[in-house]
Amino acid sequence: MGNTFKTALLLTLMTLLLLFIGRYFGGQNGMILALIFAGVMNFVSYFYSDKIALAMYRAQPVTREELPRAYAAVERLTQKIGIPMPKIYVIPSESPNAFATGRNPSHASVAVTHGILGLLNDEELEGVLAHELGHVSNRDILISSVAATLAGAVTMIASMGRWAMIFGGYGRGERDNRGGGGLAALFMLIVAPIAATLIQLAVSRSREYQADATGAHFTGNPYALASALQKLDAYSRRLPLQATPSTAHLFIIQPFLGMSFGSLFSTHPPIAKRIERLTGRPAEFTQ
Repeated sequence: MGNTFKTALLLTLMTLLLLFIGRYFGGQNGMILALIFAGVMNFVSYFYSDKIALAMYRAQPVTREELPRAYAAVERLTQKIGIPMPKIYVIPSESPNAFATGRNPSHASVAVTHGILGLLNDEELEGVLAHELGHVSNRDILISSVAATLAGAVTMIASMGRWAMIFGGYGRGERDNRGGGGLAALFMLIVAPIAATLIQLAVSRSREYQADATGAHFTGNPYALASALQKLDAYSRRLPLQATPSTAHLFIIQPFLGMSFGSLFSTHPPIAKRIERLTGRPAEFTQ
């Protein structure tokens, strides 16, 4: 319940940020226009993100005969959860990772890399698949789309405000400049998009914790998922999966983005904290 409340709180905070910066720069019309435009962009993303993500990582559909371990685990879990059987894909990469995508449980896909199949035992693989089905069951693709729409609208309004300042403002420029409003506007133009991005990433991290908890609940074995996370973290450091920032949040552990992120700018919580939440004990790492 804590993660659900935190997600709702973060989305509310981003909505208030949107209302505040929208009213400041664009008035009501500018705010609504930005929200509609961002919403249309993310509506398309919401309906086609699964196809885009699967194609981006060259994921290939597999049959029950080709991947009996994964099929057996997913069938057990979907019957327990009460959701339809998703399509299963394999990504041709030796870096161990997995992701789920699809706008709802009836249109879900689960993809695993070659690397994860060779690395994890049956219980650990089931823990990972339960985590991914947790994302599907919790409708995290929808939540991510809402967060992306709000963040996109904030960024768009800030961009509109930037151009308005360059070309003379919305008719309040001189008055604001006399009262120090110009500095306040400049501050908001820089800070608001960063704040929106940070909130969006915080939503992503909150959903990872929630999927861990949901997956552990489905299997009844939090230690299997904790063990899988520890293995995945260690091996993916040696053989990182190259990914794009727009799809990094999909994976069970954060892939390599070509840059180092602090915890605030990360799509995933620290593995040690995730393991600690699952087991109730501090993670033991040899890094």
